[in-house]
Amino acid sequence: MRDAADTTAADAAALDAAADELYALTPDRFTAARNERAAASDRAAAASIKALRKPSVAAWAVNLLARDGRLGEALDLAAALREAQDDLDAVELKTLSAQRRALVAALATQAVDLARAQDVTVSAAAREEVEKTINAAVMDAGAAAAVMTGRLVRTLEATGFDDVDVSGAVAGTTPVPTERPSRDDLAERRARKAAELAVREAERAASDAERALARAGARATKAHERADLLHERVDDLRGQLKRMLSDAEDADSEARRLDEERATAASAARAAASAVDRARAGREG
Repeated sequence: MRDAADTTAADAAALDAAADELYALTPDRFTAARNERAAASDRAAAASIKALRKPSVAAWAVNLLARDGRLGEALDLAAALREAQDDLDAVELKTLSAQRRALVAALATQAVDLARAQDVTVSAAAREEVEKTINAAVMDAGAAAAVMTGRLVRTLEATGFDDVDVSGAVAGTTPVPTERPSRDDLAERRARKAAELAVREAERAASDAERALARAGARATKAHERADLLHERVDDLRGQLKRMLSDAEDADSEARRLDEERATAASAARAAASAVDRARAGREG
């Protein structure tokens, strides 16, 4: 004999199996198929099946996408995005957010195409709800688990960083999402991230300092070379000045000697002129 727990688990599994079949149908066929399934079941199961709600068109389109297996890439990105949020990695978060928006839009288009293939039209407003639901699955582990059941009754929406409300969103058993890291784990991860960042900053600062040292060394070497060259030129100029001073002294001496010779010659010229004058006067007299 099965105990109450086994009976409850079996009943839940049976209800999920029935829901899987019913939510695979187009919305216009859902109600009749649900009632028919309930009528063919025992009283307890019939009540549970009868309570299953007809999905909105947007929720059904997302169910199609989940059943088609096209949400895998989005949910892989979801884990990376949530880790980036937990680690407060702004650069990685910005990159992943851009990828998320592009991927969500592409998946929403695929969901609309899958619905159209079954002759179901998804309105512009419903498509917007599809995008919000896929985005919620990417942003939140609980929403992702709900979406992947393929048994959504209503759409979901992520608002800020709060957990997405999935209450009453899934027909049958609501799955338990993968446990998020504890606050201690997050604190440890953030501390490790901060330490890694500090190391990278220190390494970058050391590298900058080494480059600055190399530049300063190169400039100092050039300055020394220029100073040596100028000192050599000063020494050359000092030698030239010394020679020029010596030449100037020699020129001064030569000038004085020539001045003396000129004075002597002038005196002799005057004496000769006087003699000429006297001779002329004697001849005339």
